[in-house]
Amino acid sequence: MKVDRRTLLIGGGAGVGLVVAWGVWPRRYAPGLPLAKGEQAFDHFLKIAPSGLVTVAVPQVEHGQGVWTALPQLLADELGADWNKVAVIPSPAGKAYDNVLAGPLGKGRVTGGATSVRAFGDRLRQAGAAARAMLCAAAARRWGVSAAECDTAAGFVACGGRRLSFGDLAEAAAEEVVPRDAPLRARPAGLAMQPLPRLDGPPKVDGSVRFAADIRLPGLVHAAALIGDTAERDISGLHLGEGWVAAIGATSWAARQALARAAPAFRTTRLDDRAIELAMAAALEGEELPPLTGRTVTADYRMAAVPHLALEPPTATARWNEGRLELWAGTHRPDETLASSGPGPGSHLFPLPVGGPDHRLMTNEAAPIAAELARRLSRPVQVTLSPAHARAIDPVLAPAQARFRAKLGPDNRVLAWVGRLVGISPIPMPYTVPQVDIHLIDPKLSRLRTGHLRGGDDLFATFARESFVDELARQTGFEPLAFRIAMLGGHPRLARVLTTASALGGWDGGGAGSTLGLAVHSAYGSHAALLASATIGGDGQVAVDRLVCAVDCGRVVNPQLVRQQVESAIIAGLAYARAPAPSVSDGLLRSGGGTAPGLAGTPRITVEVIPSDAKAGGLSGLAVPLVAPAVANAVSAASGRRLRAHPFDPMSQP
Repeated sequence: MKVDRRTLLIGGGAGVGLVVAWGVWPRRYAPGLPLAKGEQAFDHFLKIAPSGLVTVAVPQVEHGQGVWTALPQLLADELGADWNKVAVIPSPAGKAYDNVLAGPLGKGRVTGGATSVRAFGDRLRQAGAAARAMLCAAAARRWGVSAAECDTAAGFVACGGRRLSFGDLAEAAAEEVVPRDAPLRARPAGLAMQPLPRLDGPPKVDGSVRFAADIRLPGLVHAAALIGDTAERDISGLHLGEGWVAAIGATSWAARQALARAAPAFRTTRLDDRAIELAMAAALEGEELPPLTGRTVTADYRMAAVPHLALEPPTATARWNEGRLELWAGTHRPDETLASSGPGPGSHLFPLPVGGPDHRLMTNEAAPIAAELARRLSRPVQVTLSPAHARAIDPVLAPAQARFRAKLGPDNRVLAWVGRLVGISPIPMPYTVPQVDIHLIDPKLSRLRTGHLRGGDDLFATFARESFVDELARQTGFEPLAFRIAMLGGHPRLARVLTTASALGGWDGGGAGSTLGLAVHSAYGSHAALLASATIGGDGQVAVDRLVCAVDCGRVVNPQLVRQQVESAIIAGLAYARAPAPSVSDGLLRSGGGTAPGLAGTPRITVEVIPSDAKAGGLSGLAVPLVAPAVANAVSAASGRRLRAHPFDPMSQP
């Protein structure tokens, strides 16, 4: 079966048609959408087939967050499309598809940092509005009326009692002048802000959507690979590259068995748990906290390295065709992944859906190996790292530690907050405190392989901050909800989600004997609060009964997607907090980390989405950092034991 961009179309069904859009930004970039015979490209994001099928090109990778539904939904609403005739394809490469909000995450097409709707939502709305104007202009010419008398709905242009389908008008509409400033709809036309079904839902259910390991090409061979510096220069039957070794087989199992039989030896990195512990302790103890006079409270918190929960190990398929590299891979950074694979001019990466939402495939180690092996063998090669090896070389979220000290006034207000943070970026501080002095310290763990994780540095920063706020409330005798509200005067949206979650969760004051705890967090222009009900179970482990989250993410594209994102983030945060701490030996993860809990192990989760007209914010990692502090605060209320380590280890904490 021929595999190209068109065969990766999701939803609606395939169709040959005419691209109709959009010179709304930037005009210097040539259209790059894949076109069949007879199709005409006018710009970057949208094509309409004679059948009326509307196909939207989405620059962002789908990794479960629903971006292949949310972005087409915004465009389709402006366009006036029939949702049953909307499909999506990954965008090709091109400057028009660059994520301008990606920042340090990378260049070109990048999915991460909860930027998808924020970076592309308005652009796709503008594309839909421009196409609507062109379709109306084409229909108006045919009917001899003014374009202002026409409008679109359900895939048709209508005027009075007459109507024409998008498919009937596409070719003529493409000849119309592209409007530079097509007006957006004043209110949704029936698709935006609705819980529409996901476009990628049916193909994921029936198995027709392709992930990286599903790619099959004529003459394909499989390779199993290990990442590391081999101690030998030449190993019989194996291929050696820069920092990797691989074995070839007719099947992935045969390749893996061949690699196991060869048992290549690697040079080790002198990094283990003890070295990490000493480096973190030396960094924290090496710089004293600023002195504070009067009544003070001091507390330490720590977080072990956090592995990913990824379901899909790094996989890639490569083929060279007349000096051009064709690469199929799941990756959050397709342009950078292609560039790292040594392509020639005209090369292309076909971005595939990613099997996991926690950003493990920000780096796909299999891609450059597949490209090099395909070049050497002059045939297509698929490389898959085994799940065990992918875990061993996992680029973890770096470990972190914090020491906080606060000065309390006669009225128990927090007058000063000083601290030292080891291993993470600045702590977000939503609370109003007159004096704040928090310094960052680099533990110099360059030999530890680190990377991006859903929630990022906020995972530990929020755990430490919200745990310390809870401790301060209890030290002063304040009720934890009122204590927080008193310091959130400058953040009304955050205060609202906090009071909402508290009310929905039946907040009881959080006093001694309560099983409830709270936490708040703002990120990506969004705000969330979590109420947790948790205790120490009979087995000595943390038992979580229910979690109630209130979210304000600004204008909502699809409320069902919001709930799915928040529920997924909560489950991830719970898995990170309850998994065994990882163990490192010779620079590799040898044990630890966890998996997402199954349905039987998942507490009751309630998500309340607060209506808002504010600008749309991000969601992906918003709720992940809330779980650990809310649960830890609940356990403190229930048992008097303060959990200051992440992941939780109740047996070793007082």
